[in-house]
Amino acid sequence: MRKFLLFSAILVALGIVGAGVGLVGVYFWAASDLPGFKNLTEYKPPVVSTVFTRDGKVLGNLFAEKRFLANLGEMPPFLPKAFLAAEDSSFYIHEGVDPLAIFRAFLKNLQHGGIRQGGSTITQQIVKRLLLTPEKSLKRKLKEAILAYRLERYLTKDEILTIYLNQIYLGSRAYGVEAAARTYFGVHVGQLTLAQAAILAGLPQAPSRYSPLKDFEAAKARQRYVLGRMLELGWISQQEHDAAVKEQLVFKSMDEQNWGVGAYYLEEVRRWLVERFGEDMVYTGGLKVTTGCDLFHQEAAEKALKNALVASSKRRGWRGTLDTLTPDKWNEFLAQDVNPEALKSGQWIKALVTEASGKGLVVKYGKNTGLIDAKYLGWTRGKGPRPGEVVYVSLAPEDPKGKGKSAKAPRAGEDLILQQEPDVQGAMASLDPKTGEVLAVVGGYSFEKSQFNRATQALRQCGSAFKPIVYSAAMDEGMTPGTVVMDSPFVYEDPITHKVWKPENYEGGFLGPMTLRAALAKSRNLVTIRVAQQIGIQKVIARAKAMGIESELGPYLPISLGAGAVHLINLCQAYTAFANGGVQVKPRFVMSVQGPGGEDLYKSEPEYHEAMSPQTAFIMDAMLKEVVRAGTAGKAMVIGKPLAGKTGTTNDEQDVWFMGFSPYLLTGVYIGFDQLQSLGKGESGGTTALPAFIEYRLAVEPFYPTEDFPQPPGIVWGSVDGVSMPFKEGQEKSAYAGIIGGEGNVNFSDPNAPLATGEELLKQMY
Repeated sequence: MRKFLLFSAILVALGIVGAGVGLVGVYFWAASDLPGFKNLTEYKPPVVSTVFTRDGKVLGNLFAEKRFLANLGEMPPFLPKAFLAAEDSSFYIHEGVDPLAIFRAFLKNLQHGGIRQGGSTITQQIVKRLLLTPEKSLKRKLKEAILAYRLERYLTKDEILTIYLNQIYLGSRAYGVEAAARTYFGVHVGQLTLAQAAILAGLPQAPSRYSPLKDFEAAKARQRYVLGRMLELGWISQQEHDAAVKEQLVFKSMDEQNWGVGAYYLEEVRRWLVERFGEDMVYTGGLKVTTGCDLFHQEAAEKALKNALVASSKRRGWRGTLDTLTPDKWNEFLAQDVNPEALKSGQWIKALVTEASGKGLVVKYGKNTGLIDAKYLGWTRGKGPRPGEVVYVSLAPEDPKGKGKSAKAPRAGEDLILQQEPDVQGAMASLDPKTGEVLAVVGGYSFEKSQFNRATQALRQCGSAFKPIVYSAAMDEGMTPGTVVMDSPFVYEDPITHKVWKPENYEGGFLGPMTLRAALAKSRNLVTIRVAQQIGIQKVIARAKAMGIESELGPYLPISLGAGAVHLINLCQAYTAFANGGVQVKPRFVMSVQGPGGEDLYKSEPEYHEAMSPQTAFIMDAMLKEVVRAGTAGKAMVIGKPLAGKTGTTNDEQDVWFMGFSPYLLTGVYIGFDQLQSLGKGESGGTTALPAFIEYRLAVEPFYPTEDFPQPPGIVWGSVDGVSMPFKEGQEKSAYAGIIGGEGNVNFSDPNAPLATGEELLKQMY
């Protein structure tokens, strides 16, 4: 018996030693290639970069994972408890692994014949997400347990919980509790209620299945489970539990960039950031970017440009329907849910034409009926939609005379107008000419349909909008607003190619001798060409470069009429020299960039370059004000403030422009097809681009006091043919008065040559 007992004891001892050796072997097998975890002490997950407007509003977010870091002190105390109740109630007790939880999960899964519950602690979940691969194997599970145990000895419980609450994926592209709070409830994490926190705490197990945006009942059931666990653990009272269960939940998003406002601006900033800091920093670095964007300006600019593009499209007539439905498909279309309130907010909706007559159209959308009066259909030129066709409609404007719907003459349905998406594109940019801050930029009709930014990326001929550059150079070569130049036929033969160029005025005809002031106001091409020829095209190009024009400009006379291609934003830069006393300033989108800790990474300062004298700039301002007062931009007088500007129209009406400015705000508009083609007869800078400028400026002008261009020293005023004009001091008596045969003494070739009479001068020039 003794021998047997001794033998048994030896066997048991050997078994224990063997088991121990086996366990040690398993441990070293699993731990042989463990990743390091000490970098978790410097936890730096991918964090959202936020782009702000100039007044601190969110323009948009740039991210690979939508995550905003938050510490426990920023969270309400019940939020971490809600997650612990749902995921790891013994978190502050165990040492990284919870054997009891693993055993309970084993029994639960065995009972249901499949995996219904996990036994991993929060520490294990962090190790799994940040340090290990997602493979399912015994070795990976052992590694997870070993690392979790080690991590608990390296970090505090609060540090581990903070990492978890910032790292966890909670559905709808939201990573971490701060992002989830913004995504589901439109608040910061510190503003969450207990009921909202319980919704979020129920998400980690299955973010898609329990998303309140996809399945509210499933999310609500999961919320009740979390609140029940918190009550069971004594972490909330019965009263708090019941109030949270009954709380009405409202879901809304916060900080989400809207396709309708600022998308082109945000994309321009994104491209700049990526070029300067690289994609990794932009999408994961948690940058805080402040821009010059003003959302009120941006929204007004987008609305104005869209209206101008739609109006231009309608002037070319009806292009056709969105779709044509056979009668058996009508009910299916009308069964779609349509919110008629969308019309009241100015949106377009799809509607089905059910009747067409000389009185107009009857359309239906959902359960609603609308009427399009014939007075709104003239632009279709008798080729409008027919019954069965699907069209865009919007709410008709209120009749200022009170006609239409009334108590005396009720109508069945809303008064609507027919719409069509434009086939033409365009751009608008508006900036502060003193600082270069870009307040608004619109790169096309719809960013969702075309991300190409026509304000910053499209090179287009600017037509007569280039003429002020020519005239400013002429002012520095001895010419004045009163200088007389002939508006008459011009023939130029290229000395090399022997090609003959016979330019014409946009409106045709010739007006004979006229002052430069009048010629610029009326945008006379032949006068501009003669001015450029007289001073030399190289001086025109030099002035354009001094004003910041970056495009290549060949030394050819057509350049004077805007034959060179420019970016809209670059032409805006050139015009700042007129608005800013002769000093041009580079447009600035990004004002500053900070790192996630608030450290300054970039700070923008205005870049100024002298382009012309203050006196020349002031004279040009006066001449360009005349364009608005009595020239091609006369419609802008409705703004009712001192305003200077210039229209531009290229050959065959392919591109139309308007550049307008006051001392405090400069705005440029361009409209044209992406693929060169005519906009149609009558489409010009004054009829197509100018209306967008006017609508935008009428919206923003109330925020600016009336301000005229300040007169610098060295300017005197004189009268030419009864018209008051500014001159540089000393030139007022030498300016030719515009009467052929009258006395004049301007000589553009040699300042020391004898002075010529006006009649002799005309002979010299032409």
